[in-house]
Amino acid sequence: MSEEPESVPVSMARGVTPDSLLHTGGSEHPSAEDLVLASGRDLTPQNLEWAQRRLAREGRAAMEKQLP
Repeated sequence: MSEEPESVPVSMARGVTPDSLLHTGGSEHPSAEDLVLASGRDLTPQNLEWAQRRLAREGRAAMEKQLP
């Protein structure tokens, strides 16, 4: 008998994140904060300004360049 609750999908019980919980932001416009975090930088005023300029220049492509 399994010790895991029945409401937890098997994939989550094994440490695999279900597709419904994975998000890339594809349906929304990325924020400057999203871009800073995706680039591995710290959330500082300077980095947020950098991200805002890059998003203004490149749009969604700026975020897509950061993601594998």
